[in-house]
Amino acid sequence: MLEAQFTKRLRDFPLEFSFRVQPGEIIVLMGNNGSGKSTVLNILAGLTHPDSGRIFLNEKPLFDQTRRVDIPSEERRIGYVFQNPAVFPHLSVRENIAFGLRARHLPGEEIRKRTDLWLNLLGIEDLSPVKATNISGGQKQRVALARALAIDPSLLMLDEPFTALDAESEKGVKAILKKIVTDTHIPCIVVTHRNVDIRQIADHVYAICRGRKVWEGSPSDIPEDFDSWFWKKSEARTNK
Repeated sequence: MLEAQFTKRLRDFPLEFSFRVQPGEIIVLMGNNGSGKSTVLNILAGLTHPDSGRIFLNEKPLFDQTRRVDIPSEERRIGYVFQNPAVFPHLSVRENIAFGLRARHLPGEEIRKRTDLWLNLLGIEDLSPVKATNISGGQKQRVALARALAIDPSLLMLDEPFTALDAESEKGVKAILKKIVTDTHIPCIVVTHRNVDIRQIADHVYAICRGRKVWEGSPSDIPEDFDSWFWKKSEARTNK
């Protein structure tokens, strides 16, 4: 389980956020561009440092201001899939998936087994020898997801992972994500601003505006007039 509460002074407003994610749960952070969603992910990953607070993952501190704990990002065992899949174009699909494992200096046989496993589970085993520059956007997103999962993460995070996909690829990646999170009991955070994503994958939703939570609840509690509803939530926060 992930438990986090932290603050960070941003250029235009303070980010003040707290939440928890249960094992096997997908929570969605929703909000307009510049609301602080991606900063939340970067703080959890250790790429941005909060000003205060605490972050515990499976009861172990990743950051705790009072204890002066700040675990380096490479030691946090967090799988992070960016909006741009950021695959290495000069490497094959197999080499991309194995990259994080090699960086952790795992034995060669262990790297091979884990890479084979995720090639198979993501349905991209036929692409194993293909250079990443020669595969489609949907395939790159699967490679990025496989690379994030291959390190056996304690937390999985995805930042706007579906916006660049065609309809068929999007459907496939969402189905795979739901199954993996459920089967492995990984806590998962997805950043998106799209109502369709929220309704299809989220177990719980946090709405953020100018660095603060303006609403939380179930996807089923979000009305059909999504844009108007969220605009009112955001305006109420802005006018406070």
